Amino acid sequence: MSDQTLSKKDFAKLEKNEVSSDLVVRESISAWKDAWIRLKENKLAMISLVVLLFIVLFAIIGQWMTPYDYKTNDLSITNQAPSSEHWFGTDALGRDMFERTWMGAGISLQVGLYAAIVDLILGVIIGGIMGYYGGRVDEVLNRICEILYSIPSMLVVILLIVILEPSMFTIVLALSITGWINMAWIVRGQVMQLKSQEYVLAARTLGASTSHIMRKHLIPNAMGPIIVTITMTVPSAIFAEAFLSFLGLGVQSPAASLGTLINDALKAMTVYPWRMIFPAVLISLTMLCFNIFGDGLRDALDPKMKK
Repeated sequence: MSDQTLSKKDFAKLEKNEVSSDLVVRESISAWKDAWIRLKENKLAMISLVVLLFIVLFAIIGQWMTPYDYKTNDLSITNQAPSSEHWFGTDALGRDMFERTWMGAGISLQVGLYAAIVDLILGVIIGGIMGYYGGRVDEVLNRICEILYSIPSMLVVILLIVILEPSMFTIVLALSITGWINMAWIVRGQVMQLKSQEYVLAARTLGASTSHIMRKHLIPNAMGPIIVTITMTVPSAIFAEAFLSFLGLGVQSPAASLGTLINDALKAMTVYPWRMIFPAVLISLTMLCFNIFGDGLRDALDPKMKK
């Protein structure tokens, strides 16, 4: 060690700004804001979101952009090619395809949205009960879910639609009979992980009711997987509705969904291809964008993806 001694002159008092200059401070942001920032960095997911918003907007206003009525037949202009008067052409009964295509998109989106809402409500309630109480309650409800899941869902849907009158309500009801099971299992798993956390035990110790703990602590912290599951449920319901309408079990004429339009155009696909192209491209684009956006949303809400 050196024999040189230190004096008071060797020490200098730092100014306040010099002390704080060495601190690295990161802006405090919420988990949802952080997820939104990471979602915006996913260009493909944002493009899909913009396309979905465009489709939803035109599904709302598209059928009002032309002076034609989807119920009115005009046999003098049947099967006309796309033109400045009929942008998507006309069908076999002379009805404007632009108006009917966007009306069909609206019906298909409504079916997907309503089915997702029913799946959300049933799945969160039943899954939350299974995960929170556990034991015999979880075992009984889980066995019921497994029995329902083992039954082919499309068979249940077709049988119910055959028994009842085909309509949008019947389709949503049929899709919801087994559609909530995946949501319930996801919520069950999340609740089982979260219910042992310190803040949940503290709330229970302070006398909070089960409903309060579910509403304020468990379900809000499980919203990430729930939202991602919803984005995957909507395209599945749209495809199922299109499949049923393609079989003639969906929305009945004169109303039409995208599946109904594709079914009507199938017979004349080689002669009048535009009748098939527009609804087929629209339903494919809708499902593709929902899936891409759902993948991006899953990555944004995944805490392991944080930098």
